[in-house]
Amino acid sequence: MTGSLTTHILAARYLRDDENSFTDVCRRVADAIGETQREKETFFSEMHSLRFLPNSPTLMNAGTENGQLAACFTLPIGDSLPTIFDALKWGALIHQSGGGTGYNFSKIRPKASPVRELDGMASGPVSFMQIFNQATEIIRQGGRRRGANMGILNADHPDILTFIHAKEREGDLANFNISVMVTDAFMACIRDGKQDSVWTTHPATGDEVTVGDIWDAITGGIWKNGEPGVLFYNEINHHNPTPLLGEIDAVNPCGEQPLLPFESCVLGSVNLTRFVKEDHIDEVGLKQTTGIAVRMLDRIIDKNTYPLSRIETATKRTRKVGLGVMGVHDTLLMLGIPYDSAKGRVLCGHVMECITTAAVETSHVIAVESDSFPAWDNSRWNKCPMRNAALTCIAPTGSISLLADCSPGIEPVYSYAYTRRHTAGSSFAMLHPLFAQDLATAARDRFSSQPEVDQEINAVISHLRRTGTVQDINWLPASFRRLYKTATDISWKDHIRMQAVFQPRVHAAISKTINMPHSATDDDIAAAILFAWGSNLKGITCYRTGSRREVVYAIGEETEPWPCICSRPPEG
Repeated sequence: MTGSLTTHILAARYLRDDENSFTDVCRRVADAIGETQREKETFFSEMHSLRFLPNSPTLMNAGTENGQLAACFTLPIGDSLPTIFDALKWGALIHQSGGGTGYNFSKIRPKASPVRELDGMASGPVSFMQIFNQATEIIRQGGRRRGANMGILNADHPDILTFIHAKEREGDLANFNISVMVTDAFMACIRDGKQDSVWTTHPATGDEVTVGDIWDAITGGIWKNGEPGVLFYNEINHHNPTPLLGEIDAVNPCGEQPLLPFESCVLGSVNLTRFVKEDHIDEVGLKQTTGIAVRMLDRIIDKNTYPLSRIETATKRTRKVGLGVMGVHDTLLMLGIPYDSAKGRVLCGHVMECITTAAVETSHVIAVESDSFPAWDNSRWNKCPMRNAALTCIAPTGSISLLADCSPGIEPVYSYAYTRRHTAGSSFAMLHPLFAQDLATAARDRFSSQPEVDQEINAVISHLRRTGTVQDINWLPASFRRLYKTATDISWKDHIRMQAVFQPRVHAAISKTINMPHSATDDDIAAAILFAWGSNLKGITCYRTGSRREVVYAIGEETEPWPCICSRPPEG
């Protein structure tokens, strides 16, 4: 990436007062996490080479007075003012330190229920979510970014329709992602056409809510503005590594980490583009980096400064870490493989299998060297010593993928020329380097004079920035258009198929957006959710193009003050 964007991201989020470069950040983090000089140099090398990066709180806070290094937290909320406002206070401390928080509000009694202590009526979970939202608004995460929340309500809560409609107006509950937690029984009703079945009844008013009422609200909300997400309770808990510790009913703000109450998790991602060797993936190098990454993430658990002693206790009881990947689509482009192809999915499944297998092997070795996680005896791992109850997930990698100069997570490229908004307070015009290189080659092959080549290249980029696609530019070779599909060119089924390839090969869950065209209907959204459930996903997030005004990625804009081409690693 060009110096302007890299410098801006580094200065806004990662550089401390005495630091000037990415090298300085890597050195500070490695020195804070490593135990021996050899370990410090190993961690430094993996980060500085951009083969692996830990989550943003680690890059921001390691070696500083803050010292809070985890990204993901979940907090319980009870049905009394003390427990609700305890959670509010705890969440504020987490946001201040740089983390994001997930809450399930289902224990709060529904609106209009009697409150005997006050001789009054309950206001319901959504009213308290508004208080949490406002608190988040005024607390900056470590002074460097806004806090983020996940608000969850179980589908059988009597206020479920109020909850689903809470974000109908864009800007409301802006500091929350919201998701409905559904069971297999609920989804079976949808599959079997039993929408008229009563799913929940208000205990005070007797008002009934049917399966169809909830389903229509979910699909309608997604059609209108991309929310709510849907979480699949049974699939999440079927893979709960420590079921005797309790059920999992909450996830972090982006949904990739289902966690028990008070648990936190530190994330990190392997940059797959750094392991492309001509026409294949360097699996030896990939496994080596995976092992180092697991050791670093596990070390962070002990080096971390926790916002609450209860969080430290819960976290160290299971020692969950979240190692994932970024640069998936860029890797496929480098290998000449379309994102929405069977060949691409086979490769991705194999790569993730290699990573998770290497992560498990490393965790086993660390357990033999040190000890297994304290809850190991009653876990699903109790036949083999393990240091960590869970090891892999797929995070969105929004900021660290910019540092690593690669596509985020497992997402397809949104557009090969677009405006990236709200990036550390600024906007940037982006042009994908692989696309730009291959476009120049295609233009030279097609047109005879350099002025004509330049004219056509500029026309394609301008068209791409306006429309987000090159599929309708007929002079481009079919093979070029097949390879360079964007997120909005790829069908929702192929989005879900890619997520489904990764899911059985990761321990936790996956942050992924299922892009749908502007023309998508409620029925299309309903079909996508059913397909995701049938594909054994743990959750799904859909976005219909154009359904929101405020977005991070924007097309239809010709100029921006910060033009750049993503093409090289951070300076220093």
